Amino acid sequence: MKTLTLKRIAENKDGMFGVLIDWDTPFALTLEPQWLNNEPMLSCIPAGEYICKRVISLKFGEVFKIIGVTNRSDILFHKGNIIDHTKGCVVIGEQFESLEGKTAVLNSGKGFGEFMDKLKGLDEFKIIIEKKR
Repeated sequence: MKTLTLKRIAENKDGMFGVLIDWDTPFALTLEPQWLNNEPMLSCIPAGEYICKRVISLKFGEVFKIIGVTNRSDILFHKGNIIDHTKGCVVIGEQFESLEGKTAVLNSGKGFGEFMDKLKGLDEFKIIIEKKR
């Protein structure tokens, strides 16, 4: 099974920031909510290993959903720029920069497209989410 790693690298009032890695090659940046004790819609999810399944979201179209997070559901990888866009999910982009006065991920369409290209033809993959050091 294909495995990607999400390495969380920084956290501030604007969210939890990370890098997506395919084997040993980083290819996109991520933004999640800060750690708030796994509170649905408000917190990033606990570090660990999860299965992700391809689904169709009414709001975002074709995306991947993270399965098996204790006390959580509907956690998606999707496009977005700032923490307000996450709602407990993981947004993907290509660069960190300021937007609307917040640290953001930009070029989300390109970053999300690259993510989906890496998973072309797959209905599921494993994600390893590492704790921020």
